[in-house]
Amino acid sequence: MVEHDALTATREAYDAAAPAYAELFRDGLRDRPLDRAILGVFAEAVGASGDGQVADLGCGPGHVTAYLNESGLTAFGVDVSPAMIELARQAYPGLRFEVGSMAALDIAGGVLGGVLARWSIIHTPPPEVPVVFSEFHRVLAPGGHLLVAFSASDDPSHPTQVFDHTVAPAYRWWPDHLAAMLRGSGLAEVARLVREPQPTDRRQFQEVQLLARRA
Repeated sequence: MVEHDALTATREAYDAAAPAYAELFRDGLRDRPLDRAILGVFAEAVGASGDGQVADLGCGPGHVTAYLNESGLTAFGVDVSPAMIELARQAYPGLRFEVGSMAALDIAGGVLGGVLARWSIIHTPPPEVPVVFSEFHRVLAPGGHLLVAFSASDDPSHPTQVFDHTVAPAYRWWPDHLAAMLRGSGLAEVARLVREPQPTDRRQFQEVQLLARRA
């Protein structure tokens, strides 16, 4: 019930914030060269291991889904918020966007070359994260890649920390702890990008992006 309530609360919060969120992040990659770099590595890895079909999970208004398509992948977006999906469809009518939950994807097993979860696991209650990672493993083809981004905890003795996210309650993770959870789901870490907080950042958290591969 707690997890279901969290999902409902997240959906309702993002539905309410959708127009402002879409406007804020419309050019969200423009001033983030490290993000573009790791997305480029992800795109190259996915393209080398399969047909390039990628699910952008927690796609929001669709700008990163579109970026992946421009990078040569065949990407589609999934988000729990119907309002976000509607905005994504309006902005990118040639792309595919669907309402769905990361914990129960309407995707056949073993069909994806890649899964992108860019700051989308942060609203998942920690007990449910292994379920989400198992879904990622299920839908990825052997050799497929996952790129997951999150805010880092600053205390290894407390691997998850709640923080005051603007839209909905969220969690930070100690990177090694999350990487171990990925390994437990059959997803081996390949690379890690850590961005230190900048003076202009609203939150002074490390940002971490883990690239993992299904064996």
